[in-house]
Amino acid sequence: MARARYETEDFTRPLRRVLVGLLVLFLLVLFLIWRIDSPRVERFRTALLDRVVPDLSWAMVPVTKASGMVENFQSYARLYEQNQELRDELQRMKAWKEAALQLEQKNARLLDLNNVRLDPMLTQVTGQVLADSGSPFRQSVLLNVGQRDGIRDGWGTMDGIGLVGRISGVGERTARVLLLTDSSSRIPVVVQPSGLKGILSGDNSMYPALDYLEHPDQISPGDRVVTAGDGGVFPGGLLVGEVVLGADKRLRVNLAADYQRLEYLRVLRSYASAPISDPGALLVPEPPKPLPAGFQGPLLPAEGLPVTNTDPAASAPAAPVEDATNEARSD
Repeated sequence: MARARYETEDFTRPLRRVLVGLLVLFLLVLFLIWRIDSPRVERFRTALLDRVVPDLSWAMVPVTKASGMVENFQSYARLYEQNQELRDELQRMKAWKEAALQLEQKNARLLDLNNVRLDPMLTQVTGQVLADSGSPFRQSVLLNVGQRDGIRDGWGTMDGIGLVGRISGVGERTARVLLLTDSSSRIPVVVQPSGLKGILSGDNSMYPALDYLEHPDQISPGDRVVTAGDGGVFPGGLLVGEVVLGADKRLRVNLAADYQRLEYLRVLRSYASAPISDPGALLVPEPPKPLPAGFQGPLLPAEGLPVTNTDPAASAPAAPVEDATNEARSD
């Protein structure tokens, strides 16, 4: 038994050594093949991988299908949410459309009743914003319209919603717009619905201040601010923004114009009204009518003026005249 065991060990030990040596040699050759940088060796490595590595694409089919189903489900869920949001937005837009139509009809009826004549001179010229000053001390933009387009200094500019500023400097092909946020900008405004007038003063911030208000306690945040039209700077009724309470407890205006996306601006043509050359003729009353010959009595005032007795003697009774008449009759 012991002899047979020794013979088996003597046979297997050299065999193990040979197999280990062959395995080490194979690994060394494989390592050298993977380290050699040659096109032929690269083709050999590719062919070897194609032969040795099994095709596991069939095993990845369920995983690929499951991941695709999950992605499709997530996509359908997002589409459903977007569809619901669009439906809700469409309902809101229909309500706004109906309200806009009603307001348009109401405005047309009011204009018809009041016989309002719109200003035909109030037209517009659209210009593109070329550059921004970018200065913290002066806020302005440059437009590609100028004197060749009939632009004049002082005209107001608007974006699609609210007032942006006024023309401050006109060239042949360009014009500079001074924004409402500039520190040198001052425009008269009206706060609605209170009707209080004030001055919108720019201070290089996005929320200009409301100054020179007679009764600030009658104004609350959210009130609408429009141009007053005083001084002939801007036409009246242009939307400026709404009232907000600033961090310094001052009444400020949240401008309706989008100052972050000033790409195109509308320049409003606002020509000055014809001046009144003789205002005194509107105030002097008509001269009194001439009295008939032989008429005795106080002067009659002009038509439309109240009767005032300025002569105290005229209010006394005319007794002497009556006595003289009686004496004449007795004679």
